[in-house]
Amino acid sequence: MPPTDLPSISRRDLMVVGAASAAASASPLNANAASNPDAPVLARVSIDINGKRQTLELDTRTTLLDALREHLKLTGTKKGCDHGQCGACTVIVEGRRINACLSLAVMHEGDKVTTIEGLGQPDRLHPMQAAFVKHDGYQCGYCTPGQICSAVAVLNEIKAGVPSHVTADLNASLKVTEAELRERMSGNICRCGAYSNIIEAISEVSERTA
Repeated sequence: MPPTDLPSISRRDLMVVGAASAAASASPLNANAASNPDAPVLARVSIDINGKRQTLELDTRTTLLDALREHLKLTGTKKGCDHGQCGACTVIVEGRRINACLSLAVMHEGDKVTTIEGLGQPDRLHPMQAAFVKHDGYQCGYCTPGQICSAVAVLNEIKAGVPSHVTADLNASLKVTEAELRERMSGNICRCGAYSNIIEAISEVSERTA
């Protein structure tokens, strides 16, 4: 027969006591988080950048753009709007162009990233760089690195048969036309207005590599 002198407790009271105990045990962690909510969480990331493996320990909030510019001093990639609207930060990741300001560095573990510095150097220009110089495809030059990276990727897209919004026939082989180039390059803004020269530069490279 159970003892009769034990205090009675309802199911509701038991739940309240349990919740209070759980909150008490977690309070030190909550107190630490509340005292320093912006404390960085660091992560180690290894990325192949311009053919060289780079290992960095970064705040997990660090964008690929800031990792390139601030940590690796690859300042050819520019920070323009920082909202993914101007294209100045365009780099090539695994063969595809992306806005580096919208992508976290920790998302690219093991990826191959090519920046403007990886395309060519002053004494050995990439064909697209040389074409931009020949056709005066830049004026102030700030947006030019992103333009060139995007242009290289655009020709690869067309060669691979990736359609755009202006592609009329999805079953036909894609051709490098002015309409295709203007549509595909529309995410790279040039305030100097060198658009026609940029199209000429890309078209020349396309003809030489056809």
